[in-house]
Amino acid sequence: MSKFNKKGKKEAPGITTASLPDIVFMLLCFFMVVTKMRDSELLVKVTVPNATQLQKLEKKTLVSHIFIGPPTKKYQATMGTAPRIQLNDQFATVEKIPEFIANEKFKVKNQKKHSQMTAAMRIDKDVKMGIVTDVKTELRKVNFRKVSYLATDITK
Repeated sequence: MSKFNKKGKKEAPGITTASLPDIVFMLLCFFMVVTKMRDSELLVKVTVPNATQLQKLEKKTLVSHIFIGPPTKKYQATMGTAPRIQLNDQFATVEKIPEFIANEKFKVKNQKKHSQMTAAMRIDKDVKMGIVTDVKTELRKVNFRKVSYLATDITK
């Protein structure tokens, strides 16, 4: 007769789920940090030529995007097929550029950073130079002289 007799099979202990919310929270934080949000929705079609030089935009918060091109198929029924100017997420005319620049400067609280602000122009390759010249003239009138021309796809 043994003193230590096994009287039955013991069940395996249950799986603890106490750390599951911590793991889910860490995954959520990881994907929030890694995911890049789109800056603006393109309302105009832009096909840019291949770039020959590359210049990285350092402070993207100080960049104002100006798109010039024909409207996408969704907007061609109302806007036509002539090249249009897109400032942020809306169509605009050349006369609205000073107001747009004033709003962009208002968003930047530090006055010293106003000189570091850049207008990033993304222009379709089939757009006539007249509308581009008009935009550049309006930018000069409001003393916004730092202009960059984007040739890579910024929406990806």
